[in-house]
Amino acid sequence: MKRAISLAGAAVAALALSACGSGSLSGGESTESGGAGGAAEGDLTKVAVGVIPIVDTAPIWLGKEQGFFEDAGLDLDIQTTTGGAAAVPGVVSGDFQFAFGNTMSVMVANDKGLDVRYVANGNSTTGDTSSDFGAVVVPADSEIQAPADLAGRTVSVNNLSNIGDTTIRKVVEDDGGDESAIRFVEIPFPDAPAALESGQVDAAWIVEPFLTQAVESGARVISYNFAETDPNLDISGYFTSAEYIEANPELVENFTEAMNKSLVYAQENPEAVRDVVGTYTKIDEAMRAKMILPTFRVEFDRDATAVLGDAATRYGTLTEAPDLDLMLPAQQ
Repeated sequence: MKRAISLAGAAVAALALSACGSGSLSGGESTESGGAGGAAEGDLTKVAVGVIPIVDTAPIWLGKEQGFFEDAGLDLDIQTTTGGAAAVPGVVSGDFQFAFGNTMSVMVANDKGLDVRYVANGNSTTGDTSSDFGAVVVPADSEIQAPADLAGRTVSVNNLSNIGDTTIRKVVEDDGGDESAIRFVEIPFPDAPAALESGQVDAAWIVEPFLTQAVESGARVISYNFAETDPNLDISGYFTSAEYIEANPELVENFTEAMNKSLVYAQENPEAVRDVVGTYTKIDEAMRAKMILPTFRVEFDRDATAVLGDAATRYGTLTEAPDLDLMLPAQQ
């Protein structure tokens, strides 16, 4: 590990972190419960995984449903979290063996001295700059026509100093705008459309299912910030501590294998993704049918992750560029 950090210090450092979204994004509750894993039950080893109950985590729910984790000798205990602020200290303390979090959250954790590492991908942008699962929207009659026009405006993100504002700054800069002039405010995704309609903010960054809802209510997309940052950008993944990887190499390998099978299955079965989302969220069937789904793939794209890390370093979110050789799994 980079340096020794007490558990209390780890939790404090992680409070600034958050994954892409929160439990409130889904409006629902998990059907899973239970304590931390690690004890063998029969021939299976119980592992607790902290996830956010959102569309992005559909593969792990499908993987459990399909028996991929049982086949790998694991009794999967899915526990819902509100984001990286809970997941990172949960992994460090051992409450979770693995957790789901966006790439910026894990970069920030490592930047603060917490040696946490990805073992499997989570979800990625569609790469389509005209249709993605996250976007910056403005009122239909707004003067804002392009990303550069966000300079000097107030823009909502679900968490400050994270993947939302970092990618927005990147697309504004790329469009010739002054990214430093944007005023970011923290508003949860479910509340962002109302904040936009009331004029509390000039633009809002939101993800599915709120993106589809906002557009159907008249909002206009000015940037699919993930896809425009890099068409191969990975948004999130499943991570654990370096200490846990070293102590449990076979278990980690088995989890990764099952998670990879889950990602492949999710990508090949989009209707199964829409269906399983209805089992752990309150997103209704009609909205699930309309949602734009992320891409699910096994391999991380290191070049795209480096683009995000370099941008975060340039904007001061990170003190130095992330060590991707440590943070990401070894290339196959």
